[in-house]
Amino acid sequence: MARKRKGVPRHGWLVLDKPGTMTSTQAMAKVRWMMNAEKAGHGGTLDPIATGILPIAFGEATKTVQYAMDGHKTYRFVMKFGEATDTDDRAGQVIATSDVRPTDEQIETALETFQGLISQVPPQYSAIKVDGERAYDLAREGEAVELAARTVRIDGFHLTGRPDTDHAEFEVECGKGTYMRSLARDLALAVGTVGHITVLRRLSVGPFTLANAVTLEQLEKIVAEGDPDRLLMPVAAPLNRLPAIDLTPLEADRLRHGQGVSLLRRTDQERLEALRGAAGEEGTALALCAGHPVALVRLDGAEVRPARVLNL
Repeated sequence: MARKRKGVPRHGWLVLDKPGTMTSTQAMAKVRWMMNAEKAGHGGTLDPIATGILPIAFGEATKTVQYAMDGHKTYRFVMKFGEATDTDDRAGQVIATSDVRPTDEQIETALETFQGLISQVPPQYSAIKVDGERAYDLAREGEAVELAARTVRIDGFHLTGRPDTDHAEFEVECGKGTYMRSLARDLALAVGTVGHITVLRRLSVGPFTLANAVTLEQLEKIVAEGDPDRLLMPVAAPLNRLPAIDLTPLEADRLRHGQGVSLLRRTDQERLEALRGAAGEEGTALALCAGHPVALVRLDGAEVRPARVLNL
């Protein structure tokens, strides 16, 4: 007999302005408890010291988490020159020092090499798995962790302030999988010194921004008022970058039952070609019926097949 989940079956996204005193998992668990929610998850892990946008999915929205994580992101961080740490941020131990302090001009010149697609080695203290173990667990045990370089996309990397010669402020626009700690580490090396992040704040993840974010303190007050669901954004909120296909009620019912929908009829050809072009290599689209999300679907020849059905 299946164990019944505890909590209220809520569905949608809540945008938390995470404090820099807990992990993303701890923040998600706190919000789930405060909302008395049956099921929750989060999209796009933030470092423990980081603040800012942490999208939290409830119920059926957990089926769309990967699309939130894939969204365009923006960050702001402060970097300290002259000290490298084992975590590449202020939470770690100092492992190297340098007396070199770059000028603004040297920083601006170096930033030109951090644009577009770049190769980046993740920090040793990261959630990446190595032979089934988290890299940060291995690093804490004193093991030397060799992580493979990966390609990430940097859409913008800007010097926005220079409080003093030891510090510099930056804003970054990037794609998925980009580590700010690695960016700071590599930029410091590029200007002939070492460095680490002291302040990190995420400003946006896809459609989720600070404009629709709440702090834990604000959430606590709204929960006490008895109407926390007014904070929830729609389940399909992170899916705005996906192509959409409109279905008839009969077609939508087929998808809900795990069956495919054929687009072989002559009247479907234009719809099929438009969808195939928009879906691109991923081949994923959002199926709608009367504007209501039905399922995440994949194109299989001239057939639309359900990948994740949204039971709303």
